Amino acid sequence: MTAQATVLYDAPGPKARSRSRVISVVGILGLLALLGWVIYRLAIPQIAANGAETPPILDPTRWEPLLEPQVWQLIGEGALATLGAAAVGMVGALILAVLFAFGRLSSSALIRVPVTVILEFFRGMPVLLMMLFILLVASTGAFLAVVIALVVYNGAILGEALRAGILSLNKGQREAGLSIGLTPTRTRLLIELPQAFTQMLPILMAQLVVLLKDTSLGYIVGYFELLRTIKNLSTFFGNYYMFTFWLVGAVIYLVINLAVSWLGRRAARAVAAKRA
Repeated sequence: MTAQATVLYDAPGPKARSRSRVISVVGILGLLALLGWVIYRLAIPQIAANGAETPPILDPTRWEPLLEPQVWQLIGEGALATLGAAAVGMVGALILAVLFAFGRLSSSALIRVPVTVILEFFRGMPVLLMMLFILLVASTGAFLAVVIALVVYNGAILGEALRAGILSLNKGQREAGLSIGLTPTRTRLLIELPQAFTQMLPILMAQLVVLLKDTSLGYIVGYFELLRTIKNLSTFFGNYYMFTFWLVGAVIYLVINLAVSWLGRRAARAVAAKRA
């Protein structure tokens, strides 16, 4: 084995490197071909259901509504509604995750068993079904229905991640806390939880991105977030401009998700640098 080999695999040889380069080139050519086909399809005239020919998707007339300031105002309000629900959901989910993790790790069966049952129940329920149930049964309104469902579901997922992070720590961490007079709860809160949070940060950030995307389910329960705003605009202006608005919505979602992922990576690198 060479110095670059690890305990998990051997360093690739000349044939493996050559094969990897060929696969990479083929993959890139395939992606370029797909991109070219998409651009071609968008650049040719469209055929309506009645057989009439309409201008292509890339025709400038299909983008005229984006010149109106009121359209961008409505899109901005929808994006802010999405970010608002996501922000509240993220904070609530992280708090609930800590409670779930501590409950699952409790030495008392009277706490551990009920928490386990509740957690597994929430993990197995679809988020949309939770939103509909909360809206129809509790009559909370669309915003609270979206936020509560996101908090409960993602809190259960994040709670399991934090529990796994705590269990992965060396037992000496807990013993050290107890030896200096901390209670079991304070030891878990002050010593174990910060380390578990650091270790599981990539998983936590990935789940928070999922939470942000799940705010689009609020469209079903009547919450005026970005997806519902885009749908209303495409309906108001007509099918001729539908692709335009949906593309704008997709780009906004992509930018927001990439921004959250970037912040997560920055946070992970900062934490790693402090630990080094």
